[in-house]
Amino acid sequence: MRVGYVQFAPEFGEVRRNLARVAELLASEPADLWVLPELFSTGYQFRSAGELSELAEPVPGGPTTRRLVALARERGCHLAAGIAEEADGRVYNAAVLVGPGGLVARYRKVHLFYEEKNLFAPGDLPFSVAEVGPARVGLLVCYDHLFPEAARALALLGADLIAHPANLVMPGLGQLTMRVRALENRVFTVTANRIGAEARTGETLHFTGLSQVVAPNGDVLLQAPQDGEEAKAVEIDPLRARDKRLTRLNDVLADRRPAFYRRLVE
Repeated sequence: MRVGYVQFAPEFGEVRRNLARVAELLASEPADLWVLPELFSTGYQFRSAGELSELAEPVPGGPTTRRLVALARERGCHLAAGIAEEADGRVYNAAVLVGPGGLVARYRKVHLFYEEKNLFAPGDLPFSVAEVGPARVGLLVCYDHLFPEAARALALLGADLIAHPANLVMPGLGQLTMRVRALENRVFTVTANRIGAEARTGETLHFTGLSQVVAPNGDVLLQAPQDGEEAKAVEIDPLRARDKRLTRLNDVLADRRPAFYRRLVE
């Protein structure tokens, strides 16, 4: 199975242009699963909730999800992507997983970062895992990377791979933690980060690139440059993620002792 990331610099508010650029980048090579950045079609730095509402879309009926499904059909692949989802009068920082047949799964970001707290509703859907060919895929979005419980929840649900659309702005942090999430759960992770900068609110955000594919032992199998557009994929064996043994006597999931964690978690 070939999995990869699409790293590029979305133009704020230019949904059609951003979708067209993704289509161009996807033509670079084949893959079974591509991961796109967080809020890839709209851009990230909204000036107001009203501006966000104007660009948010329903899922699966909105133009971005429909175009992603069409791309999946054209390319014979699945796509995981971050979008602004409008639902029941709220807007979520969401991720969708689509294939040639339509929407496969959606996730709404549980852990909102910085000014997102003033714009988006917090995620209200449970973590879930979906079948993509031979792999079981779970979704996280950007800042979720800093919460080991989120990735562990997906691992306990049977995820072989975590697709991680992101707009990382803290140099090296998300790339490091997603290596740890891969290692501690023995899963593959694919982080698709964006590049470029946005300065629409008086504050400049610099996005850090370095999108990556990480193996269950924490090795980086593929990494994009810090500042440059790139769509690349690598061959993986999802079955590697089903072997949770660290040594012949240790299994990172079976060795858990939840009775000792419960009081702390609650």
